[in-house]
Amino acid sequence: MTINCKGHLIDLTHPKVMGVLNITPDSFYDGGKYKDEKSILSQTEKMLNEGATFIDVGAYSSRPGADSVSEDGELNRILPIVGMLLKAFPEIILSIDTYRSKVAEKCLEAGGALINDISAGKLDEKMLAIIAKHQVPYSMMHMRGTPKTMQKQTEYENILVDILKYFSERIAQARKLGIIDIIVDPGFGFAKTLEQNYELLSKLALFQNVDLPILVGLSRKSMIYNVLDTTPENALNGTTALNMAALMKGATILRVHDVKEAMECITLAERLIEMRW
Repeated sequence: MTINCKGHLIDLTHPKVMGVLNITPDSFYDGGKYKDEKSILSQTEKMLNEGATFIDVGAYSSRPGADSVSEDGELNRILPIVGMLLKAFPEIILSIDTYRSKVAEKCLEAGGALINDISAGKLDEKMLAIIAKHQVPYSMMHMRGTPKTMQKQTEYENILVDILKYFSERIAQARKLGIIDIIVDPGFGFAKTLEQNYELLSKLALFQNVDLPILVGLSRKSMIYNVLDTTPENALNGTTALNMAALMKGATILRVHDVKEAMECITLAERLIEMRW
C-alpha cells in the first residue's frame, strides 16, 4: 500500500486526503471560485496546511451533464496552474484530474505526480501507455459513457459484480503495460442512481479484495444533498458522515473540498480501528 510519487514514497496503510482544486467555471460546487492567482494559491496553501497529501487539479468539469471542453481549452487552463503551483510549493504532490492522454503527458512533463482518470483509460486509448511511459501512480475510476451521458447508463445486472469485473479488466490491461502503482475509485455519482450509490458505499469493504488502495470521492455530492434536502454548499456535515463510513469500510484516500474535516475523520476512524471497533 505504498505508491511512488516522483521519488516520494507515500504510505497508504494510513489513509490520506486529496484536496480538490477545481479551476473550471462550471463544477457543481466551487465552479469559478478559483480563477485568479491569489485565490488559487491561497486555497492550495490552506489545503496543504490542513494536511492534504495530494492536491487534485482539474480543468474539465465531470459533473453530470457537463458540457465538453476542447483538449486545447483544457490544456490552456491547467498547464499554467501546474507551473504556478510547483513554483509556489516545490514539494507539492499534484494529481492531474484528466482522461486525456495529451493533457496527462504535458502535465506530467511539467511536474505532475499522478493521474486521476474518471474513465480508467476507456475514453482515451493512449492513456495507459502514457502512464506506463512515465511510471506514475494512476487512479482509475468506474464510469460508463461520458459526464454528459453517464446518468442514462445506470442499468446493471449486479452493480458490485459488474464494477469489480470492470476493475479486474482495467487492472489487467494496466499491469500488461507495466503500470505499477494503481488506485481504484468506485465512482460515486458516475453512472449510478442514488440507491446504487448507497449500496456501493454499504459494500465498499468488498473492494479490498482488489488489494489496491481505494479512493473515495463523496464530497458534497448529490447523493448527500438530495437525501438531506439541502444544497452542495450545506452538505459538509453529510460529507463528513459518509467519509467516516467509507473509512471504516476500507477507504484509503478521501478526495474532498474540505481538508480539515476529512483529516479529523481519519484521526477518529484510526482511533476506532485501533480499538477493534
